[in-house]
Amino acid sequence: MKAKKIFLDLTYIKGRKRHFGRKKKVCYLSRTIIKAVSMKQDIVIAQEARIRPIVEIAHMLGIPEDDLELYGKFKAKIPLHFIDEERARKAKLILVTAITPTPAGEGKTTTSIGLAQALNRIGKKTTVVLREPSLGPVFGIKGGAAGGGYSQVIPMEDINLHFTGDISAVEKAHNLLAAIIDNNIQLKNTDGNLGIDPRTIEWKRVIDMNERSLRDIVIGLGGTTEGVPRQSGFEITAASEVMATLCMAKDLNDLKERLGNIFVGYTYADKPVFARELKANGAMAALLKDAIKPNLVQTLEGTPAIIHGGPFANIAQGTNSIIATKTGLSLSDYVVTEAGFASELGAEKFFDIKARIGNLNTNAVVIVATVRALKYHGGAKLSSLNNENPDFLIRGFDNLDKHIENMRYFGFRPVIAINRFDSDTAAELDLLIKHCELRNVKVALNEAWAEGGDGAVDLAYKVLSEISECTNCYKPLYDLEWPFEKKIEIICSKMYGADHVEYTVKAKNQLDRIDRLGFGNLAVCIAKTQKSLSDDQNRRGRPQGFTIKIREVELSSGAGFIVP
Repeated sequence: MKAKKIFLDLTYIKGRKRHFGRKKKVCYLSRTIIKAVSMKQDIVIAQEARIRPIVEIAHMLGIPEDDLELYGKFKAKIPLHFIDEERARKAKLILVTAITPTPAGEGKTTTSIGLAQALNRIGKKTTVVLREPSLGPVFGIKGGAAGGGYSQVIPMEDINLHFTGDISAVEKAHNLLAAIIDNNIQLKNTDGNLGIDPRTIEWKRVIDMNERSLRDIVIGLGGTTEGVPRQSGFEITAASEVMATLCMAKDLNDLKERLGNIFVGYTYADKPVFARELKANGAMAALLKDAIKPNLVQTLEGTPAIIHGGPFANIAQGTNSIIATKTGLSLSDYVVTEAGFASELGAEKFFDIKARIGNLNTNAVVIVATVRALKYHGGAKLSSLNNENPDFLIRGFDNLDKHIENMRYFGFRPVIAINRFDSDTAAELDLLIKHCELRNVKVALNEAWAEGGDGAVDLAYKVLSEISECTNCYKPLYDLEWPFEKKIEIICSKMYGADHVEYTVKAKNQLDRIDRLGFGNLAVCIAKTQKSLSDDQNRRGRPQGFTIKIREVELSSGAGFIVP
């Protein structure tokens, strides 16, 4: 990329003297750094954008206006009959994952959107398929999940807030089951009472908010007519098994069956109770009849964007719905999608859970890396990541190497996208590029935040080149028929780099019980901190010589996996 020759007055660029030289001195800068000086806030860019009517975006995908379910002028739902399995198999699927992130995130969504825009710019019919943001992170340190800069999905405020009401519908369906459970316990000595032991119930209620005061509560207070007192609580809606189940379902009938398979607890006679025995799954599916349909919006450049489902990757599978991905593949030649957090979490679960259940063929993998995150993993303080420090950067390369290794276990040679920040120096970028080349992986600077699709064109060509070299690359990490402990240990050793896995007595008993219930062939979805490759959030870089401790195991039989 050619530098531009400009004059700058440092009185208006505080704190950037080391990058720009002295006042009124000629200097040479990349377009990203120049643009970063005067870049508008994300919300301003989104609000000033020309949003095309969603019927125009649908027309690009071959969807007639009469088939759309409109939510105003700029949002719509796509009916499920547009899924074409044969077309979906022919389209190319690109997964975007990342190195272990810093607390602020490293721009995986921005990169995904920018890459999709770039592919469209070079003549490839592409759709980006993403998860829906949860209000908890939106109002927390992480913020929204609509991308940033000139690589955003719009209308941004709608997407980050209530959108089309899918998460609210998940909340209602989840809490309906909770209410039915408590009602069944209350109705003692009646024909419909199943004799559920309240001490065995793990099904809490949910709310789409970070509400710490509701995480551990006592319900059923107020007298004999107000329920049976017991300890319970609220979880965030994105962590609901209903959300995970929605994202695993293939259609409404499959969703209803999966909801019926949700495990509730045990009776006093030690018999398992499922949602179908409470006759809850039909009503739950009815509440989700619209939420199961994927949502169509657009990027700032008019690239189609399908956004649907939002399970977290540290406690669930961390991917958008199978339905959304297959819809994108049915309507486009290329689909760019992402998996939550880093490769050992979202990408592993994408391949071993979503791709396997959904019969999805992935054609390329992109790993998003940043100079600042690698310096963080090399030991730099969070407050000093904008300072040039090649020593910390080099020490942080181990983290990138592990994520490259992880994708090789699945049969892929990943493309490294260096998400460029204005604090990155030429020397640091050069070190990182050379390191990637030594690891025999393609690498490209990604400047989609500052330049939109134009800033990711080089990345797009590198990805296309990798697709042409990858034929049936994917291979799963484990077989579903393996014992649970073997499946858990292969993930911990190969993905995390653990030496050993330890189980509490409680966890071993839970695994044995789940196996006896007939669920021994379920996938494994490990709940782990996203801040480290290990289970200790304070261990940065590439930890060595550690043991993963499995304290307990939850059964998510509706979604189709266990959660150690």
